[in-house]
Amino acid sequence: MKWNLKIFLMVLGLFLICWVAPTVALEKPNVVVFLTDDQGWGDLGCYGHPRIQSPHLDEFASQGLRLTQCYSACSVCSPSRSAILTGRTPYRNGVWRWIPAGSQYHLRTSEITIAELLKANGYDTCHVGKWHLNGKFNSPEQPQPNDHGYDHWMATQNNAAPHHMNPTNFVRNGEALGRANGPSSVVCAEEAVHWLQARKDKQRPFFLTVWTHEPHLPIESAEKYMRPYEDLDDEGIRQHHGNITQLDDAFGRLMTGLDQMGYRDNTLVIFTSDNGPEGKGTSGRTRGSTGGLRGRKRSSHEGGIRVPGLIRWPGHVEPGTESDEPVIGSDIFSTLCAIVDIPLPADRTIDGASLLPLFRGRPVERTEPLYWRNHLAPAESRVAMRVGDWKILGSDDLQRFELYNMRDDWQEKTDLKSKHPEKFEQLKRQLIEMDAAVLKEGPDWWKHDPPRRKKVKPTKALSPGTDQTGSFDEVLGGEVATGELGFHLKATGEGLAVRQLDQPITGRAVLRTSYRSLQKKGKTRNAAIVLGSRANNDATLKIGTAIGMNRHVAFTGDWQNVGNQANVAADFQPMDLFEVTIDLDLEQHLAKATINQETFQFRLPPSMTEISWVGFYVKATESDFSELVITKR
Repeated sequence: MKWNLKIFLMVLGLFLICWVAPTVALEKPNVVVFLTDDQGWGDLGCYGHPRIQSPHLDEFASQGLRLTQCYSACSVCSPSRSAILTGRTPYRNGVWRWIPAGSQYHLRTSEITIAELLKANGYDTCHVGKWHLNGKFNSPEQPQPNDHGYDHWMATQNNAAPHHMNPTNFVRNGEALGRANGPSSVVCAEEAVHWLQARKDKQRPFFLTVWTHEPHLPIESAEKYMRPYEDLDDEGIRQHHGNITQLDDAFGRLMTGLDQMGYRDNTLVIFTSDNGPEGKGTSGRTRGSTGGLRGRKRSSHEGGIRVPGLIRWPGHVEPGTESDEPVIGSDIFSTLCAIVDIPLPADRTIDGASLLPLFRGRPVERTEPLYWRNHLAPAESRVAMRVGDWKILGSDDLQRFELYNMRDDWQEKTDLKSKHPEKFEQLKRQLIEMDAAVLKEGPDWWKHDPPRRKKVKPTKALSPGTDQTGSFDEVLGGEVATGELGFHLKATGEGLAVRQLDQPITGRAVLRTSYRSLQKKGKTRNAAIVLGSRANNDATLKIGTAIGMNRHVAFTGDWQNVGNQANVAADFQPMDLFEVTIDLDLEQHLAKATINQETFQFRLPPSMTEISWVGFYVKATESDFSELVITKR
């Protein structure tokens, strides 16, 4: 009887151990989030790159889950990072743009980060590498990593300086370190390992974020990492590919450190990138690969936001598996909350979803769709949303849209809005509602930021022109005659015809006119309204249509600056009549133009405080214009 009781107790003990152990592992695993900078979806061997050597990450992919539709929360860096830490899409959490050094933008302490939540639940926390979540780095004027839940941090504000080799701008817990020896990513990995080794209580779980600078510009790779590419003649390719191999080695060093300290079996490791690759990929050191996706960094198309995604969690994620389930950086927050049994904050919208169902072979359950807004994306595709297989992109003012089925068309080649009108209308309404809710919830810093414009290039003076109508005070570079609509302006180069107002416009006004191209040959067709405080080409703003380019534009100066204020795609025929209304607000430096029911908004040049001259403009073409009617408000 005693023997049977002993056996019973032993069996019961084993049962409890087997039952309790997985539960403890699920609640308190260690966590590592390894984030690279500007690494494209195709920039690893395990994602199909034919030349890049990434042995550590390729092996890591075989040990866990490889995501084929993993997204960053934005196609530029700071916003993506903010979403990882808060679970909230960037315009909600306030980090709506990449953050220039010294700027007002920062991740506010009113946001709740996953580092804070895990620290409150018994975790040691550490961040190493790029931070880029404040403009005033290492300053009491704005929150630093320790204000967002990190016990220990070694970071830079943005990029490694002067480049990735022996950087001089790292700060550890508020103290500048001076010159570091070695590649930036290796320095970060070694700091992380040293922190793990120095922890007093090795039994406490840890949360570790390692955010490399590689392969962001200015790229610089150690010679040993470029040796696999010695046969390539292009030094830029050798540097870029070597930079990936460099960060791969850093990743391998960190994984080796975890193994040696016995952390492997109870550590969830997530590897991903903050956005797609920089540049055009054809010259210099910006040779990142999108793997055939459309667009690159700053784009809301797939090449700007789809990134590598690898997850290893022994006992919970099946080794060597792959998933095409769409996931996004903000999901990391919700996933870790679910694992550690932390309730999601109830006083704010959390955009991320838990990936635990995915680890068990089931779909992710979302309450918020995947959504993107990027101030640097082309104006006609600045906003995007994905629901299931469908992805819709919208212009900045949500007046123009594109629709794609991502399962059938992963390269976004065929716009389906005309072929699927019901689905398009449904998603358009949903995107407009989603965008409005997001912009309302976050701080309105984005409203007051000066727009990004191309640099205005100097213009050449135009020779005097002729005016057969007697209606203009100044004609330069062209000829004005009577036309079907009222005025006919023709120029072999650039031509403008303007008149001086009796009373300058200093507040609000509405201008109305119409124009039509009369060009008989070639594709060069255009027409624009001219506004300025002086009667010359350099000092005037043009608002109109680059007809041969199928775009509506606004630009300051001459034609070489076309589109530097606004540049939007439009649908029309070359010989259409264009009805134009321009609503000006000089006090707010804002303008809204409506051309044949296509509306776009933009900021006026800061120097434009009054308008004394108005008229018409063409470049290497001829167009008819109706009388320009001005109504002051």
